[in-house]
Amino acid sequence: MKKIAFIYLLAFICLSFSVSFAQSRRGAPPVNDAASGKANKRPPQIKPVSTPQPPEIFAETQTENSSNQDPNAQPSIDDGEIIKVDTNLVTIPVKVSDRKNRFIAGLTKEDFKVAEDGVEQEIALFSNEQQPFTVALILDMSYSTKFKINEIQSAAIAFTAQLRPHDKVMVVSFDQDIRILCEATSDRQIIQRAIGSTKISYGTSLYEAVDLVMNKKLKNISGRKAIVLFTDGVDTTSRQAHDLSNLNDAQELDALIYPIQYDTFSDVQAMKNKPVVSAPTIPSPIPSKNKSPFPFPIPIGGIGTPSSQGTTPEEYRKAGEYLNQMALRTGGRIFQADTTANLSHAFSSIASELREFYSIGYYPTEEAKPGNKRKIKVRVNREGVAVRSRDSYVVGEKDKK
Repeated sequence: MKKIAFIYLLAFICLSFSVSFAQSRRGAPPVNDAASGKANKRPPQIKPVSTPQPPEIFAETQTENSSNQDPNAQPSIDDGEIIKVDTNLVTIPVKVSDRKNRFIAGLTKEDFKVAEDGVEQEIALFSNEQQPFTVALILDMSYSTKFKINEIQSAAIAFTAQLRPHDKVMVVSFDQDIRILCEATSDRQIIQRAIGSTKISYGTSLYEAVDLVMNKKLKNISGRKAIVLFTDGVDTTSRQAHDLSNLNDAQELDALIYPIQYDTFSDVQAMKNKPVVSAPTIPSPIPSKNKSPFPFPIPIGGIGTPSSQGTTPEEYRKAGEYLNQMALRTGGRIFQADTTANLSHAFSSIASELREFYSIGYYPTEEAKPGNKRKIKVRVNREGVAVRSRDSYVVGEKDKK
């Protein structure tokens, strides 16, 4: 009996020791799975990521629908994704010349001063004349153009060849319709093919073409920008934009505008006074719902004369004023081109001048409401120089400068 009792006592002691040891293991730290060679199945601990500060100068804006984003929303963090930061940065192209109209190169940020409504501003952005341009080349392909298609194409191609290798060109043509022949690119072969694809047609939607380029294309491109606009300035088929809307938008856009104007008044008067005979064997194009494909009605099966739309002296006076103001309000220049030689010279002069601009930018010290016009004065601390830049801008919405 004593032997049996001793066996039970020994078993009871062993059982108690096992229970105590198991309880002590529950509160122990987990085994290092990396050391044991086993995968850790627990989810990783996620630490909150602090929101990055916006860039000091500007951020890229590449997405087409970026203007619909909430400007107060914090930028998301995603590798490879462009972060849009809305700012009120005002940028101004500036040309500095001596008394003989020769460009003065080599200036630095410290050489410039800029004031808005008489209040000096701190320059936050500066780029010299070596920085590349993005140029929107807008070609009027309406039936009234006085140049032959090959003359226009040759002059435009020669223009792009004179730009610097890193300058980008977007090619847009318009008649009644607007055609984006190529997006902004530095590939000269693509640009030349786009120019070579232009064709003369009917109607002139000048205002709508300019509106599309300013508000849908160039607005979301950062850096130095310019528009080269080849046209007589007379619009006959625009419905969604007009001259005043173009002029207002031009003052919000940080781009130079260079119109190349040719005079078609005499040619149009001759067309207007000459009877037009429709040929029954040649089918007439079917007009679109809201616009005629012709600058004036063509009679069917008979003889008639065109209407006066786009042919009056008042419309040509308005065209000249429109193009002059587009250049004046943006710091560009207007060129007259009534001959092939003048056309080539105009394109060549613009290509040369685009290499002679500085760009300065600042954040206004006083916030203004959208639609307000602000005066700008740029000065250079050199004697005997002439400074050319835009002298004002209109405050846009939050997605516009």
